[in-house]
Amino acid sequence: IIKPKIIGGIHYDEKYVKVSAKDCYDLNAIDNKTKFVLAHLFVEKRTKQKCYDFLKQIKDSCYEQIIERFNQEKHKKVCDRKLIEFTCDKFANYKSAFSRLFYRIANLSFGVPIACKKYGLEHNNNPIERYNGKIKDRIKNIRSGFKSYDNAKCFMDLRRIIHNYVNPNQELNGKTPAEMAKINLGLGRNKLLDLI
Repeated sequence: IIKPKIIGGIHYDEKYVKVSAKDCYDLNAIDNKTKFVLAHLFVEKRTKQKCYDFLKQIKDSCYEQIIERFNQEKHKKVCDRKLIEFTCDKFANYKSAFSRLFYRIANLSFGVPIACKKYGLEHNNNPIERYNGKIKDRIKNIRSGFKSYDNAKCFMDLRRIIHNYVNPNQELNGKTPAEMAKINLGLGRNKLLDLI
């Protein structure tokens, strides 16, 4: 398995998605430098276990990098350590899942939405807010909406794949997030067809 290289901080949040008039949640975590979606889970409820399963995807794919950074910094005072930074809102189950998986080996800060940017707050959650905003824009084009949980889940899963491996990102000078995260699958001009 080719594992993504973490370059920036990790931002995570959810997007509300209506499925037959019921609220579901698309959980996503993104590297704010590579724009690579490191974890994704579509759920009916944000339970403690689902939030744990969501963040465990990052531990499964990136733990070596996180612990390597911790080992480089652990000789310093706690306040001086430059550990990998996670940013989320203050939802209790997100904090609980982070503590179970990354306690002491990474930092957790609490972000604010894009609307608070004018206040100059340091730990904003803009990268994931932008990604979720693009999901919202895409869903608007689906006139009939999602009729079943499985259809919505498949759509969100495919959306992550296309974002990571197919679509070049303007902020990345035309590279895909996967290329920025040092994942080179040798895809040709028609990336989606080559992936298939």
